[in-house]
Amino acid sequence: MTSQLKRVFAAGVFAAGLSFTAGTAQATTYPLSLENCGRMITFDHAPNRVVSLGQSNTEILYLLGLADAVVGTAVWIGPVMPEFAEINRKIPRLADNDPSFESVVGQKPELVTTQFQWHVGPNGAVGTVDQFDELGIPVYTSPADCVGKDNTTGGDGTRKDAFAMTSIYQEIEDLAKIFNVEARGAKLVSQLQQREQAARDTVAGIGGHHISVVYWFSSSQLQVDPYVAGQKGAPGYISNLLGIDNVIKSDDEWPTVGWETIARADPDIIVIGKMDRRRFPADNWELKMQFLKTDPVTSQMKAVRNGHIVVMDAQAMNPTIRTISGIEALAQAIKTFGLEQ
Repeated sequence: MTSQLKRVFAAGVFAAGLSFTAGTAQATTYPLSLENCGRMITFDHAPNRVVSLGQSNTEILYLLGLADAVVGTAVWIGPVMPEFAEINRKIPRLADNDPSFESVVGQKPELVTTQFQWHVGPNGAVGTVDQFDELGIPVYTSPADCVGKDNTTGGDGTRKDAFAMTSIYQEIEDLAKIFNVEARGAKLVSQLQQREQAARDTVAGIGGHHISVVYWFSSSQLQVDPYVAGQKGAPGYISNLLGIDNVIKSDDEWPTVGWETIARADPDIIVIGKMDRRRFPADNWELKMQFLKTDPVTSQMKAVRNGHIVVMDAQAMNPTIRTISGIEALAQAIKTFGLEQ
């Protein structure tokens, strides 16, 4: 895809997002049935008790003013949004990562939300949808993890279609409808779309379409090929929206690519992920920074020599509510770095 086509694509995706919330929010009529990840879920009333498996799900519920209904959370990548720190401390955390099936159903939820199908799905690490169905507990999965994506391939699954923020907006509107707070959902989506537009305008105003970037999430070891963002995940969306060029052309969401190959592409900006997780040494953003500045290959890249390294919340680099913050952070960095034509 040429740079011009990418910018046209980004504009189309963004316009689609703007039209997504057209119309006036309506009050929910129960029983409510809606389609989610290829199956129908039904509610006789707004759930009074929800367990949220996934930080993005949880933060969306908080943003919709639904914290009082949350009776348990799990799957945390980093600290909660600062404005919800006090609220979050009062809600039971069932696990930082994968909770047990028993701990989830022990909270007597009327709804389980999950960010990833590999937690609750056909072969879920926490449980299967059928297990929850047998107990009469509906499961809502983030559309970002199932729309245009095949999760039967193992690992993180395979994206057939590129991620777009419309799937996050769909989640916001679905949850707002389930809980009968449609007006809050419409307002939240509108605010996020305005933030997207402002960031896009910032980069467009300085002619940012000539800028190239690579996104480094982590590495199994610092000295081996890093996990970098391909074209179809959240960083691909960020790049297309801002009209800049992701130098990694793979359709895989997080391919491993050698530093020699990345150095030959010599991007203008290197984005590195910041997270609390310590599964790999390179989860630590400070170790990433040290490596870039001391490795014989990476230290010669112009982004390193010019100090054009952006530390980004790793959650923004995955399809989540925080992808908006990633868009804003990169747009501001481009402006600060003075990368005008």
